[in-house]
Amino acid sequence: MNPIEKYFNAEKYESVLFVLVGIVAIAVATYFFLKVKQPFYSGMAYPLIAVALIQIVVGSTVYVRSPKDITRVNEIVQTDNTKIQTEEIPRMEVVMKNFDIYRWVEIVLIVAGMVMFFYFQPMTTFKGVGLGLSIQAGFMLLLDFFAESRGKVYLEYLQQMVK
Repeated sequence: MNPIEKYFNAEKYESVLFVLVGIVAIAVATYFFLKVKQPFYSGMAYPLIAVALIQIVVGSTVYVRSPKDITRVNEIVQTDNTKIQTEEIPRMEVVMKNFDIYRWVEIVLIVAGMVMFFYFQPMTTFKGVGLGLSIQAGFMLLLDFFAESRGKVYLEYLQQMVK
């Protein structure tokens, strides 16, 4: 498997994980709302659902887009290698810069969630929101770490192609 296919297939497989985690988070949140019905657990449910919706949308988008990206980049390599320098490398540089933004947003959300969790009284809605937010932001940070690592390898591969 060439590095292009390897990168985009890994993105596709991780996107399935994003969607599955989102579905599980919604199922857990629904259980909290319908069965547990306690403020702490209802509080946890809000960020679980909010971030799960993002996970499902992003995961689905990447899953659908990845095969098209493989075809697009392989075609560029076969027909007009200069587009690697003018199109794909700049696109990946933007993707990599976005990971910096995502990382800081996720860290801020984890810290905010932990502050809420430790600041508010036991078993309150806001304490639950804090825990749910920290869990979801932590999971996103972890998955983005792996995606960023793959992106670095792919970008280096692209840069080596044009030297």
